[in-house]
Amino acid sequence: MRQLLWNIFYLLGRAPWDTGVTPPEVVDLIEGGRVQAGRALDIGCGTGTNAIYLARHGFQTVGVDAAWLAVRRARRKARRAGVSATFHTGDVLRLGTPKGTAIAAPFDFVLDIGCFHSLAAEQRQSYAAMLRRVLRVEGYYMLYAWGPRQMNGRSVGLTPDETRAALGDEFRAIWVRGGEERGAASYWYLFQRERQTR
Repeated sequence: MRQLLWNIFYLLGRAPWDTGVTPPEVVDLIEGGRVQAGRALDIGCGTGTNAIYLARHGFQTVGVDAAWLAVRRARRKARRAGVSATFHTGDVLRLGTPKGTAIAAPFDFVLDIGCFHSLAAEQRQSYAAMLRRVLRVEGYYMLYAWGPRQMNGRSVGLTPDETRAALGDEFRAIWVRGGEERGAASYWYLFQRERQTR
């Protein structure tokens, strides 16, 4: 049902999250040299703006989105931009599993702008498990997520403490930067996956 809803937003041209502009936080991270070019995964890639940006900066980029219409537009945009990026329609929670979207993990860098915060609380463990499947040890994970708020009668978003707890100790927060969107708290995060010692 939600997959249909995402496609309707794109069909009607009313996907407010798909701005067509790579956020300055991503630009600063990539062009500042903290994350070296390698294999990148854009979770909830929309029409491919950020995946194309990463491809232009030397990354082998894969984008995944639940909306097939967004993915179709992303492929067209990448062709027009003259960059090589691969796009798939799929369930992000099943990435890296035998029944999930076929992607070749692991990745050096994973980007999520707005997917994680839309998940129900019971889906967060599955999301963290997906990250462990697709992100290599010592790889980087950049996340933009809303703070807690109500939207259409349901609770969405997380505090930084809730985000850290949901991801688990394997993901070390390098930095967290607070801001706001539409009058409510929002956060940018940079995590690095650490090797677990037992």
